[in-house]
Amino acid sequence: MSFVSEISAAASPVAAAHFAARLSLETDCADVAAAMQANEVDFVLLHVVGSPQAYARRHVPGALHLRHAEITAERMAVWPPETLFVVYCAGPHCNGADRAALGSRLIKPTR
Repeated sequence: MSFVSEISAAASPVAAAHFAARLSLETDCADVAAAMQANEVDFVLLHVVGSPQAYARRHVPGALHLRHAEITAERMAVWPPETLFVVYCAGPHCNGADRAALGSRLIKPTR
């Protein structure tokens, strides 16, 4: 038995709930790129890690540089409360985007 099949697959309703929950929290970089290329930007794209020099060398065109440490209530107040933010960081193992979302109003509280 391989590591792949060692754990039984989830039932379809469980898997559907899992993927729906993930999609409510994450987007795909290809979807972001397509929206930006089509000028359908109804979100703010934030590059949240690195120095200004690193941002200048390599960032997604149209992204704003706002390091996660600089995300404060005062700074975020320049956007309306309903603004959708998409945060990204340097690479697949970077948790800067997660830190940015947790440390700011990017995550809206539920009631």
